[in-house]
This record gives sequence, C-alpha cells and structure tokens, in this order.
Amino acid sequence: MHPTCYLTLLLWLTFDSLVAQHQLFTIDGVLSAPYSSNLTGVGDRVVWLVTERGVRNIWTATFPDAKLRQLTQQRTDDGQDLNDLTLSPDGRWVAYVRGTGKNKEGVSPNPTSSPTSAEQAVYVVSTTGTAEPIRVGVGSHPVWSPEGKRLVYGNGGQLYLATISDKIHPAPTRLFTARGSQADYSFSPDGRRILFASYRGYHSLIGIYLLDNQQINWLAAGVDRDQFPVWSPDGRQVAFERVPGSRHGELENIQGGRPFAIWVADVATGQGREIWHSPGDDGGFAQYYPTAPLRWTRQNQLLFFSEHDGWMHVYKVAPTRANTPVDLMPGAFEVEETCLSADGRYLYYASNEADTDRRHLWRVNVETAHREQLTSGKGIDTDPVVVGQTLVYRDAAWNEPTGIAWRSMTNPKTTALFPAKWPNTFPKAALTEPQAITFAAADGLVVHGQLFLPPAGLPPAGLPPAGLLPTTTAPKQRPALLFFHGGPMRQMLLGWHYRGIYYANAYAMNQYLAQQGYVVLAVNYRAGIGYGRAFRRADKQGPRGASEYQDVLAAATFLQNHPAVDPKRLGLWGGSYGGYLTALGLARNSDLFACGVDLHGVHDWSWRGNMFSPGGDWGIGEAETKEALASSPNADLSRWRSPCLFIHGDDDRNVAFAETVDLVQKLRSQHVPTDVLILPDEVHGFLLHKSWLAVYGAMDRFLQYYLPVPRSLGTTPKK
Repeated sequence: MHPTCYLTLLLWLTFDSLVAQHQLFTIDGVLSAPYSSNLTGVGDRVVWLVTERGVRNIWTATFPDAKLRQLTQQRTDDGQDLNDLTLSPDGRWVAYVRGTGKNKEGVSPNPTSSPTSAEQAVYVVSTTGTAEPIRVGVGSHPVWSPEGKRLVYGNGGQLYLATISDKIHPAPTRLFTARGSQADYSFSPDGRRILFASYRGYHSLIGIYLLDNQQINWLAAGVDRDQFPVWSPDGRQVAFERVPGSRHGELENIQGGRPFAIWVADVATGQGREIWHSPGDDGGFAQYYPTAPLRWTRQNQLLFFSEHDGWMHVYKVAPTRANTPVDLMPGAFEVEETCLSADGRYLYYASNEADTDRRHLWRVNVETAHREQLTSGKGIDTDPVVVGQTLVYRDAAWNEPTGIAWRSMTNPKTTALFPAKWPNTFPKAALTEPQAITFAAADGLVVHGQLFLPPAGLPPAGLPPAGLLPTTTAPKQRPALLFFHGGPMRQMLLGWHYRGIYYANAYAMNQYLAQQGYVVLAVNYRAGIGYGRAFRRADKQGPRGASEYQDVLAAATFLQNHPAVDPKRLGLWGGSYGGYLTALGLARNSDLFACGVDLHGVHDWSWRGNMFSPGGDWGIGEAETKEALASSPNADLSRWRSPCLFIHGDDDRNVAFAETVDLVQKLRSQHVPTDVLILPDEVHGFLLHKSWLAVYGAMDRFLQYYLPVPRSLGTTPKK
C-alpha cells in the first residue's frame, strides 16, 4: 500500500474510533455503574448498600474467603432510600432503614407520587440471604443489643424495643415516655441499660434507662447541651460532650463554632467531672460531621474529634482526671471516617495527608501515636472496616465509581471485592483524568480545583463533508464551565466522589461535559472542607459578604487564560450552595458568564434567615438582614442578562422551593431567558434515577443551545 494511502486509512480508522467513542458516551452510560456505600462490619462479615440505576440492594461478604452474597432482591427504583445499615454482634442479622424522614408537614418523601403514602421504617434481614426482609416498625437509627437479639430504635423522638427472631414477627414496645427528643442511644455492655441523650431545646440531658425496673437516672444534669454519650468498657462510667446551653435569641450557624468540653460521669452516683475543654469556639462541625465523634476504647482512652489546632483530627485523653489531650495525627491535613480495632489498639482512618485532593487510608497506634499509610496512588479510599485480619474499604478512582476493596493486614496487595466487573454500558475507557490545579483569589487565598479537559484528539460534534480527509484536531478554543459543589462543607476530588450519589453523579456529569468538548473546572471555593478550619470558616462568607465570590472570579480568570478556552464563552453550574454561586455569578457578571444551570440554589439569604428556619441555619439575625440581601443573587437582578436553567424538586427539605419560584418570576419580568425543570415530589438529593437522567438531560440540551461546542458542520442545535 502506498504510504499516503496507508496514512489516510490510519487517520480514517482513528477518526472513526473517536467518533464512535464520542457517540457511545451518554449520560445514561456514565451513570449506569453500581455505587457502593454504607459499608459496615462485625466479626468476619461486612455489609454495604449497592445502588445501580436507582435500584438499591444490600450485599454482604465474609472473610478471609471473601465470599459474596446479595441479601435483598429489589428490582425496581421505588425512590425509597436504604440507610443506617448495622450488623448484629453475632453477624446473623442486618438492621436497616427504608425511607427518609418527614418534612415540616409530617410527610416522608414520595418521589414517585404514589397514591400510597411513603414511610420511614426499620427492617431486618438475615445474612443467610434465604429469607425476605422483616419490617420491624416505623422509625430509624436501629441499635443492636450486645447479644444481638434485641433492637432499639427511634420514632417521633421516643425509643422503641423489639425482639428479633426468625420464628416470631417482632412486636415493638415503647420503652418509656420522656420530654424532649431522645437520640444518641446505645445498650450498656451487659445489655440491661440504655444510654441516651434527651434534647430539650435550650438544653439537653444524658439519661440511663434501666430495663429491669423501668427507671430513668440522669447524669450530671445542668443547663448545658450534653450530647454523644458513650459507655466505658465496664459500663460503670459514661463520657459525653458538653456545649453551653442556648441563650434567648441564639441562632444556629452551621459554619460557626462553640466551646465544648469532654465530661465523664459515674453511673452509680450520677456525678460528673470535666476532663478537658476546648480553648475556643472549636465545637460544631468536627462533632456533627464524623460518624463517631467520641469513643471510649478497651485500652481506657477517650478518642474525640476536634479542630482546635486548625485541622480536623482525632485526639486521645485519659478519662481518669483533667489532662491535656494528645493529637494522634498532627499535621496540616484532615481526618474523616474512622474505625477502631476490636482491641482498641489501632485507629484506622481516611485522610488527605500527602494527597490533598484525594483520600487514602492510614492507621495510628493509639498508645504510641505512630501512624502508617495503608493505601496510596490515584484511588479515593474511605470508610475503613476491620474484620479479623482483613481491612475492607470503599475504593474509587478517576475512571471508576466507588466499589468495595480489601487487603490483608500482612499483605499490602489490594483486591477488588465488588463489583466483579463494570457494566458494558459504563464508558470507563473514554473517561478523562482530571488535573489538580491551584490559583489565587484577589485577596491572595490559594484555591484548589480539578480541571477536566476534553480527551486528546476528540473530534468536534458532526462529521466532515464527504470525501474530505478527517482531522482529529480538536477546536483550538472551546467553551468552558465552572462547577461549584454544594454544602458548602464539601470538597470535590480527583476521582469519583465518596460522599453519596449526589456528588458522585456531579463528578460523572463533569466527565460527560468534557466528552462533549467543554473544558470544565470544579472549584473548591473557600467555606469548603479539606484545607483546614481557617479555609472552612473564611471571613465574610455566604450571607456575611459572599467572600467566596472572589474564588468564582479567580476561577473564571484562570479559564480565560487557558489556551484551550474561548475567554468569551464561560458558563456556570452547580447544586444547592453551588446553585447559589451560579446565580450570584449571573446576577453580578452576566458580562462575563454566558449562561448557567442552577440546581436548587439559595437566592435570598435575608428571606431564608426569616422564613426557612430561625436564622436560616447560618445564624442570620435581624441586624444582618441588609448584608444578607446584599450577599444574595436577588440584590443584583438589574444586571442579570444571561439565560439560566433552574432545576428544583418541589419537596426540597434543604432549600425552599419558593427560592426558585420567586427568582424565576422576577427574571421573567425582566425578560431574562429562563428555562425550568420542576420535579414534583422530589427532594433535594433526587431519589429517583430517572430524575437524575431528566436533570442532566435538560442541562445538556440547555448548554448545547446557549453555549454550544464548535461543530464542524456549523449547525446550531435546536432548543
């Protein structure tokens, strides 16, 4: 064959391959892989939840043989979440919760709009996989007794007890009636008492219910808010955290802090004493974010989370007297999910130490504070669980959603447990590896992000005229999108996200957008996690000045200076707090941003502070109303010109649906192009897989119309 002909054929084959890859990469495909979550374990067994195209099922595996078994047989997406998975101590049963809590109107989510009302209920299923799940009763947060035959759970702020048997259907009984809302409960080591916190508005108390004589004893009762109680190994003492009681007019601020102290109380006398208190307003996020904010180990050490040294770490302190705690993992990094070995010697944890925009697993010797790294590389490793001599954990990568992996304590080789293989519909080979980038905001703050570039050689949409030699050269300058996560206490990573379907799907969508030819920058703006307390609690954020908008503008400048980006064609998208920043960008700088997609964003902080809840969860007081409005998109609507797609479920419990209703009416009156996608009876984190397909499909069509990727045929998509 003539060299020129051979080269022409090679180019044609390469082009055909790229076009085929491009055409096969669909939203449905990139969302089609199973996602593993809720990993927990006991003895030699682990269980976890698998969600595949919205269908939710519970799986289990035993070690060291790594034998897999599916425990539930759900075949359709009914929009009812499964959560709170917990194994009985003997490994015979899994308790879990089906459904989600009620809204202000007392209704559980019903995203299918079924005429039959939905509920939140506790179920148990045998780990043999041979029986159907058993409904225990309406409620949530099941906790097993030490012998594994009884289950306590909460409903309406009160506690219920059920005996679990494979022969007798459980008949739950209400344990007692007490003022306030009872939570944070657990059985004593001997199984004869139940420890709980009773939340009563301005204050909360720690109580012990004696099952034998049906009596409640209170521990160190005071005028403070006592929380997160834990038993000592011998059941004679209880440790808990104490924060000051509420004052008249005090408003909760999820980004703020409060002083906190570690207390220990004697069960027999009820008397308590302070072991340690934080040097400042260091309580709040570091206590409610982790799964186990306080532990009492078999080695007689108290372990607790704190940010008082600037980073979220675990500290140990002796429970015998007032003393100074020891940071078990000092350094400029964050610590998240933890697991304590059965003997209490080692704490296993996920951290971004040495890899800021990923997560890896470590363990630390509680006695010596010597720590060692257990996983590394380009993975996203979280949620460690120790079963015997096996470490099981959730594992993801830039081209693989979150699955389950394991390794032996004596062999560092990692083995994938689930899934055995990815579905053929999942376009793993076509994904693009995001790049870690940083840039500086106007005030000098360094901001991190992940840059998604279209795959090298990706052809523009459309085909070349017949008879012309194809080219694999992509357009020199493409439109670009800035993505903003929600929370704001979140951090997007260099791989599939570990914190639920919501952010996993957002990562997948950014992959899809890159395949369509967009340059995408996921911005980890100030107020997020991963970069220390000072970054998370940045001055004048949100309703107090929107200081994070500097990061939006700095990200836009970064993209405008990138050689692959058309500086005049930038768009925005994000959900929740990311929706707020999207709307803020369009309101303040329609001259800079061509369009945006706003998923259930906050649009008026002053309204939220008065109408959503007292203070709007951000502590917005009456004196701050003017500044809150000035920090909102609604303050700059006269400058809003760019088109926007608004997406919202009308049963949203995080951001009021009225936020979108109000803003769309105002923009329509100004003749600003607005599209809407409203999902009746959907909640904030869309529960139905078909809702995610509808959301991202609408977004795709909107962007193709208002911010199209250059096409070789020069056609403009129809709206």
